[in-house]
Amino acid sequence: MAMGPPELRGPARIDPADRAQLAESPVSWERVVRLFRPHLGALSVVILAVVAASLVGLAQPFLLRAVIDDALPHGDLTLLAWAVGGMIAIAIATGVLGVVQTWLATAMGQRVMSRLRSDVFAHLQRQSMAFFKRTRGGEIQSRLINDIAGLQSVITTTATSVASNVTTAVGTAAAMVLLDWRLSLLSLIVLPPAVLLTRRVALIRRDITAQRQATLADLHAQVDEALSVNGALLTKTLGAAQARVDAFDETSATLVDLEIRSQLAGKWRMATMQIVFAVIPAIIYLAAGFPALTGDITIGTLVAFTALQSQIFRPILGLLSMGAQWVASMALLSRIFGYLDLPVDVPEPTHPTPLPAASVRGEVVFEDVSYRYPDGDVDVVSDVDLTLAPGRTVAVVGETGSGKSTLASLLVRLADPTRGRITLDGIDLRDLSLTDRARAIGVVSQETYLSHASVRDNLLQAKPDADDAELWRALGVAQVAETIVALPAGLDTLVGARGHRLSGGERQRVAVARTLLADPRVLVLDEATSALDTETEREFQAALDALAQGRTTLTIAHRLSTVRDADEIVVMDHGRIVERGTHESLLAAGGRYAELAA
Repeated sequence: MAMGPPELRGPARIDPADRAQLAESPVSWERVVRLFRPHLGALSVVILAVVAASLVGLAQPFLLRAVIDDALPHGDLTLLAWAVGGMIAIAIATGVLGVVQTWLATAMGQRVMSRLRSDVFAHLQRQSMAFFKRTRGGEIQSRLINDIAGLQSVITTTATSVASNVTTAVGTAAAMVLLDWRLSLLSLIVLPPAVLLTRRVALIRRDITAQRQATLADLHAQVDEALSVNGALLTKTLGAAQARVDAFDETSATLVDLEIRSQLAGKWRMATMQIVFAVIPAIIYLAAGFPALTGDITIGTLVAFTALQSQIFRPILGLLSMGAQWVASMALLSRIFGYLDLPVDVPEPTHPTPLPAASVRGEVVFEDVSYRYPDGDVDVVSDVDLTLAPGRTVAVVGETGSGKSTLASLLVRLADPTRGRITLDGIDLRDLSLTDRARAIGVVSQETYLSHASVRDNLLQAKPDADDAELWRALGVAQVAETIVALPAGLDTLVGARGHRLSGGERQRVAVARTLLADPRVLVLDEATSALDTETEREFQAALDALAQGRTTLTIAHRLSTVRDADEIVVMDHGRIVERGTHESLLAAGGRYAELAA
């Protein structure tokens, strides 16, 4: 939605998708006004500056007429000096007013967009994992960055363009009538077809440009998919390189065709504009040759009138574009407000119960806990009563889909129980702030995420003020210190996108070191070793054992070999606890656990 001068930009056609978006989620005027309410003073000054600049500029043709008709023919140097001084003063005034307008409008627009960006980002941070699972990451980024950036037009250009174009069009029309009413009537015949012709050519170019932008976006998507780490890996393992190249060639060829058509359409449009700007004054000059039509018109009036006539052409074209631009901007606001209006499934408490890190004992209790997905009709966890005593290890096992990972998600409050509650040291998790809860409960999962940063920066996410000695100590306990020492820059080595510079086991041990730095009293191990080979698992399990020492630990396990030494093993089936006990007692009972072990 980039904006430019109307004579270069051309009228816009309202996009059906924008109409549909506004029909589905209309944007109220009150909400738009609320965005600008803190900036009404600046907005008023901007509009006044625009109107003033437009009105001041209208004096130029009258000064030009005075120079041509009076000052030069009669040698009136005083009048000439005043007229020329007035022209210079008008140029300076309009220039200064333009700078002030741009400064205030841009500053206001950027502040509004910054506030919107921050509000959307903060609101999305409060969304549950269910939202991120059902929403494409690219769509989130598009709304947060592209949609809000697109609002620059409505915030800093559209409103001021309306004021400028209306003022210029009305003022120019009035000035034309004052100069010569007969030529003004002639303009009523000449201008409409010229405007319509230019608009027609502009719309053709706009459609071609839209196709070109869509194809260019497709080309960027292909590059992103094929040349990212995961995309390149998939291409090589599937042997799909040639298919990727062929698809890229096809899209690139389409882009070539559209680029040529776009450039030709642009040239046709500029040619049309040049013809219009040549024809309009030519017709006026021709009419001036017939005194019966125009009366006794002076040369100065004729020159001033043609200058005004060319000025009225631009604002009329600009006003014809405003409707589509406004609808497009409101459609963007509708999409942004759609994110701001998303309900928060896991809301933060209004008045959280404080839980200082030093006072956390680590007792976790599940009280009659059930959970059902928002769009589901069956509980995936049902009637779970479970107590994790401070410093004890409880393992949860069961087949895929038994609900064990859901239990872990509920403990770290990625979702809230549909029924029942989970408490930490007697406090409902829903009453704890995110900061206190995250400080008390740490997670190590199968899918370890490392940021595209150095090893040091990844570790400092858990404890920003940690010194190098603490970092190396944590890496040593996690049994990955030797690996990090061997890296080219040690702690300052970049781990790459998602940590791909390290092996799977190394990434997980760095994650363990990060959790060690956070020093949580409660630890959740969610199938942390399920993706590792036997040798790596053995090394990693030793790091996990060191991490779990003295902490309340909930282990979600797929391999039963990792839970043999747990203080209590809980067996789940179809969302319910069907057995519990030690490894030996459960084997001796010959029930579900014994079947899994077999």
